[in-house]
Amino acid sequence: MEPKRIREGYLVKRGSMFNTWKPMWVVLLEDGVEFYKKKSDNSPKGMIPLKGSTLTSPCQDFGKRMFVFKITTTKQQDHFFQAAFLEERDGWVRDVKKAIKCIEGGQKFARKSTRRSIRLPETIDLGALYLSMKDTEKGVKELNLEKDKKIFNHCFTGNCVIDWLVSNKSVRNRQEGLVVASSLLNEGYLQPAGDLSKYSVDGTAENPFLDNPDAFYYFPDSGFFCEENSSDDDVILKEEFRGVIIKQGCLLKQGHRRKNWKVRKFILREDPAYLHYYDPAGGEDPLGAIRLRGCVVTSVESNPDGKKSEDENLFEIITADEVHYFLQAATPKERTEWIKAIQVAFRTGK
Repeated sequence: MEPKRIREGYLVKRGSMFNTWKPMWVVLLEDGVEFYKKKSDNSPKGMIPLKGSTLTSPCQDFGKRMFVFKITTTKQQDHFFQAAFLEERDGWVRDVKKAIKCIEGGQKFARKSTRRSIRLPETIDLGALYLSMKDTEKGVKELNLEKDKKIFNHCFTGNCVIDWLVSNKSVRNRQEGLVVASSLLNEGYLQPAGDLSKYSVDGTAENPFLDNPDAFYYFPDSGFFCEENSSDDDVILKEEFRGVIIKQGCLLKQGHRRKNWKVRKFILREDPAYLHYYDPAGGEDPLGAIRLRGCVVTSVESNPDGKKSEDENLFEIITADEVHYFLQAATPKERTEWIKAIQVAFRTGK
């Protein structure tokens, strides 16, 4: 009897020989993790046994690479995977942990931070807390803040985070709020913006988070960017990047010239409505952008060459300039979700 498939999807994996990062189709089984060069391949390129393995998340070994987690086998072999966004990484981490726990007969794996150990109140669930903080009505309000002739978009101050934690009764006092906020920072749920907050993270303080109105932070998938003479790595000046991110993930995209299919990371923004696509293996700048205003998006039952297939999960975007983009989702559900999200974006965006 074949092991049950728990989760599958595209992740970027670091190679063990040449240390290059490439997108792979990854399948989590009850006893291991298989990875394939393409989803359609019958045989995996490799398999990682989970018995006796440990998992580290977040893995902060690679500087600018976010949403990375590491699986270490009993032979002390490290396998690094990078997700497209935070919730996707956390979903993989939860399922891999559960698989390891089941194999070990109930042994609990303690997730460790690579920066410093911070003791959390037992009642705190960082993942659930993060979702509450991002709530558009009751969560932490994202603002455009100015400091030192720089404009920080989609961010908030350190003292606002502590205020929210206290008023929301997530913590008993501001000191406990610092501990929780520092854990959110260490686990990648918050990111520092600006020199003050970045210096604190890189320092040796017990709590790297600052309860300070001059310390700026942002959610990693919020669409944060900094304008004018900024020293930040996230400087983006184009109007098309101002929209709030409403969906992101990996899809297959067909090239316009060679008609070959490649995995791309897509980020959907609204107001203005744009769909940017990136090399999932790295690179902060997009490879291209699809302006969604006036576009048409629909599912298709055959590929652009006319070949019929029942399990391709294809959809097409036709822009106002009549440029055709063919994309492929991993499942019918994922295709439907993307189509609905794109429809919302071009109806509400500019």
